Amino acid sequence: MIDPKYLLSDEQMRDYIANGYLVLDTSLPAALHEEIYRRTSEVLEKEGNPGNNILPRVPQLRQVFEDPSLRGALTSVLGPDYIMHSHRHCHVNRGGSDGGGTHKDSYWGFNRLPRNHRTRWAMLFYYPQDVTIANGPTGVVPGSQNYMAKESWETAGEAEPCLGAAGTAVLVHFDLWHRAFPNHTDDTRFMMKFQFTRMSEPAAPTWRSERRDWPGGNGLGNRHDAMWRSAWSWHRGEPFEAPAAGGGAEAIDRLRGGDLEERLDAATALGGPGASAAGVAALRDALRDEAEPVRLNAGYGLGAAGEDAVDALVDALDDEAEAAGLNAAYGLAAAGGAAEPALIEACGAASDSSRGYAAFALGEMGAGPDAVEAVAGLAGDSSELVRRNAADALGTMRGRPEAAVPALQELLADEDAQVRFDAAYALARRGPEAAPATEALVAALDDGNRYVRNHSVEALQRIGTPRAREALYDFLTISRWCPITNRDSTF
Repeated sequence: MIDPKYLLSDEQMRDYIANGYLVLDTSLPAALHEEIYRRTSEVLEKEGNPGNNILPRVPQLRQVFEDPSLRGALTSVLGPDYIMHSHRHCHVNRGGSDGGGTHKDSYWGFNRLPRNHRTRWAMLFYYPQDVTIANGPTGVVPGSQNYMAKESWETAGEAEPCLGAAGTAVLVHFDLWHRAFPNHTDDTRFMMKFQFTRMSEPAAPTWRSERRDWPGGNGLGNRHDAMWRSAWSWHRGEPFEAPAAGGGAEAIDRLRGGDLEERLDAATALGGPGASAAGVAALRDALRDEAEPVRLNAGYGLGAAGEDAVDALVDALDDEAEAAGLNAAYGLAAAGGAAEPALIEACGAASDSSRGYAAFALGEMGAGPDAVEAVAGLAGDSSELVRRNAADALGTMRGRPEAAVPALQELLADEDAQVRFDAAYALARRGPEAAPATEALVAALDDGNRYVRNHSVEALQRIGTPRAREALYDFLTISRWCPITNRDSTF
């Protein structure tokens, strides 16, 4: 049990939700960071970059991620049962480098999945040496985590450097756009990137919560007010609440013909409880706006309107403009229970996009038992998009393991690696109730994709039966790593 003083405050949670990152300090001694830097330099010089094996090659890193300040931050955004993901990497910015381009990370080669706006994945960037503007810090684009396109954040600002003394760590939303700045020194700058994932849906705040309503403030304005409020409510384990709709005909005119900022404000004003039919129609049209930030506000504005906007959102799932369907799915997830019956029906729609986005939205909202059977029925769907989204969704939906687990077991043997990847992780999230899939998970320990194997390890660990533990011990005995073996010392 972590001391509550290490959990994030309401204001820090607000900043994380809106900006997508927080700079944190560790309380570890300088000598530890120096040893990590020295050991990392030695490993890279003798062996090259160990990639995912950076933790066993530099085992002192374990102390960093056990630091109470970092554990408290991760608990706050991912819940107390979060786990460290098997992908980790040492990023090397050598002296004299030009830095790198601004990018959003992929899921290890898999980008064919709608991104989770709700925090199920997070990263920590850790620096074992001082990081200054001179030696090539990581730059992050505040508030960019929910934008798919680079052009969407360029109007809002450039990357900002993350600076600090040795031991500084940055908590980052997995989808935040970021880059390496040029290193103008002669020294190498290391950044250790570790990833962590949520294993259960939030039922109550897991930070030092002192207020129920969205705090606002801190210069954030209301650029994506409905989206931020939706995330805040979800992290609290509560239904999405938004201010009542307003704006009228003037806002509709601005949404249809104003500049970017006017359209953003109008979409926010028109969405919410009590939205008019004309406002809903205008927001439905705005799901096809040329600017992604406007499309996002339109989707979340319709989600905030609840039942009155569900039909418009479901209609947009099959829009010929792909971006309209994606943002409609985000809106339906925000609408929550009001949208669940329509989404269950959409799981049987003729179009691949309707079925796929319906499964995604049900998973994103963590829908209950009535929806599980509909999504489980998509396990044999002809569309890879649908099967991928179904596999992912069945890990966050609640109840009906007798339907979910056999479907995930089928998906774990899918021909598509990303489907198997998502199915294995969904079984891990299901925990002990995934026990009937034990033998399928044991077989998946030999999968050709390293993350299917690693997710299967997590699933067996969380299942925890004698058979699961036996298979896990056998696998780990064969694959265990010796942290002091290298090419100069082989035995």
